[in-house]
Amino acid sequence: MTVLDRTTPIRTASDATRASKAQRAARPIGLGLALAALATVVWSGSFVTSRALADSVPPIQHAFWRWIIAIVAVAPFAARQAWRQRAVLRKHIGFLLLASLLGVTIYNTLVNQAGVTTTAGNMGMIMAASPVLMAVYERLGGAKLGARRVTGMLIACAGVLVLVSGGSLSMDFAAGDLWVIAGALSFGSYSALLKRKPAEIGGLPFLFATFTLGALMLLPVFVASFVMQGGFEPTVGTVSPLLYVGVVSSAIAFFAWNKAISIIGAARAGVIYYLQPVCVALLSFAVLGEAMGWLQVMCMGLILGGVVLGAARAK
Repeated sequence: MTVLDRTTPIRTASDATRASKAQRAARPIGLGLALAALATVVWSGSFVTSRALADSVPPIQHAFWRWIIAIVAVAPFAARQAWRQRAVLRKHIGFLLLASLLGVTIYNTLVNQAGVTTTAGNMGMIMAASPVLMAVYERLGGAKLGARRVTGMLIACAGVLVLVSGGSLSMDFAAGDLWVIAGALSFGSYSALLKRKPAEIGGLPFLFATFTLGALMLLPVFVASFVMQGGFEPTVGTVSPLLYVGVVSSAIAFFAWNKAISIIGAARAGVIYYLQPVCVALLSFAVLGEAMGWLQVMCMGLILGGVVLGAARAK
C-alpha cells in the first residue's frame, strides 16, 4: 500500500476549476491592456498631424473632415447594425449626445486649435493628465483603485509634470497648452462616461451614432469657419493626414479604446494612456524635428515605469 506524504498538496476538482477561471479572467485583462495601448499609440500620431496641418487646414475644418471620413470608414460595418438598433439609440439619445459632445465635437477640435500655438510634444504631455480625471471619476463611482495603481499613476504623472515644466516645475503655459488642458478634461470625462454606456447598445452602432451626432454638432461651426477663413487646398500633404486621423485615429482607435474601457475600466486604461507623451515625443522628433534632450528621456523612463507598475495585475 502506498502511503501519501501529508505535506504533498492534493489538487481537487474545485482547485482546477478556480485555476481555470483565473486563467480565463487574465485573458480579457490582457486584451483590454493591448487595446488601450493600440489606441494610445495611434492617437499619438493625431497630435503630430494636428501640428503639421496647423498652417494649412483651419482647426475646425480639420476636425469636421476627420469625422466625416470616420463616418464613411465605419458605415459599411456599422450602418446596418445602427439601423436595427435605432429604437435603442433613440431611447438613450441623451447619453449619446453627451458622449458625442465630449469625445467628438469638443475634444479633437480643442486639440487641433492647440496645434496652432504649441508643439506636438507639449500636446501629448499635457493630454497625459486626463487619466487622473478618469481615476477620480472611478473613485467617486465607488471603485477601489488599489495602492499599486495609484502609485503607478502618481509616478507617471510626476514624469509628465517635470516634462511639461522643463524641469523647473514653473507652469508657464502657452495659449495652445491651455486649449490642450481643456481637451484633456473633455477626454477624461468622455472616457469615464463610457463605463455608463448602456449594454444594449453595440460597439459599432455606438461609434457610428457618436461620430454622426458629433459631426452634426460641428456643422454650424464648420460653415462659419469656411465662410470666414475659406477652405484649404486638397493636396497629398493635407488629404493623407486627414485620412489617417479619420480612419486610423478615429474609426480604429476609438473602437479599441471603447472596448478596452468596457474590459478593464477607465482608470486602468488611463494608466496605459500615460504612454502617449512618450510616443508623441518620439514621433514629433522623427517627423517634425522637435527637440528631445536628456530631460525628455529621463521623464519617459518615469512615465514608462509608472505605466508598468499601475497596469500590472495584482496577485
